[in-house]
Amino acid sequence: MSTQSTTTQNTPIADPALDQLFRHARTFGFAHDTWLDRPVSDDQLRQVWELAKWGPTSANMSPMRVVWVRSPQAKARLAPLLDDGNRVRTVEAPATAIVGMDLAFFEKLPYLFPHTDAKSWFDAKPQDELHTIALRNGSLQGAYLILAARALGLDTGPMSGFDNAAVDREFFAGTRVKSNFLCNIGYGNRASLMPRSPRLSFDEACAVV
Repeated sequence: MSTQSTTTQNTPIADPALDQLFRHARTFGFAHDTWLDRPVSDDQLRQVWELAKWGPTSANMSPMRVVWVRSPQAKARLAPLLDDGNRVRTVEAPATAIVGMDLAFFEKLPYLFPHTDAKSWFDAKPQDELHTIALRNGSLQGAYLILAARALGLDTGPMSGFDNAAVDREFFAGTRVKSNFLCNIGYGNRASLMPRSPRLSFDEACAVV
């Protein structure tokens, strides 16, 4: 993993990289598009994690937990828990990340945020507040995961449309991890894509005050 001196000023990323991460990136795995018959290796999934883990979270709490569903046996466990419209696209994807959030994230704060007793900030918080905190920061990390996959040349298909409680029982039993969303990962067949949908302009969505 390369490092950058803290005295070095950041510079804008080149346009081809911005295109790959944002402007030309597409969401795959919906009814109108398909995945190429090209595998994604365990090493590639590890590389995605090794990039995504560096994204910031509150007090470096890092609540995201991921189960990478890649084997036929694991796909068979996941498939019945999906909405009908998501089943085929997920089974056909080379890999699926079950992006979860650990409601006991604060247990790791003595390691992740050793500068102070951050664990004590959360010990007495009610479960619904812990859920909100984990969801906010875990969703941030899920977005980092998508960008990390794109940066490594992969395509992604994030989605809901599954039985969260059933997924938690099947893949996170015995833990305090709760599923957030799924993200199919692979190489998308761009020939099958529909035209890109528009986005809101700066003036439509933003205000500078």
